[in-house]
Amino acid sequence: MEPDDLETALLAAHAANDASELIRLYTLAGDRSEDRQDVDAACFYLTHAFVFALEAGALEARDLNKRLADQGRAKLLEF
Repeated sequence: MEPDDLETALLAAHAANDASELIRLYTLAGDRSEDRQDVDAACFYLTHAFVFALEAGALEARDLNKRLADQGRAKLLEF
């Protein structure tokens, strides 16, 4: 998925209030930022994915929390 396509998909997921797609897309954006070694951007996107995962009660919340905690951006929570 190209960056413009990712942005379009994120906007569509927001418009549709599709939590699972928002989690997936924000995680993808975070992964891509990590690949570019842009930790600040990665944590920005992963934080969004984490919040949507928490709100949805999604299983991805645990892994997202660990990734953020490993970067010193969140406290490791018990799920």
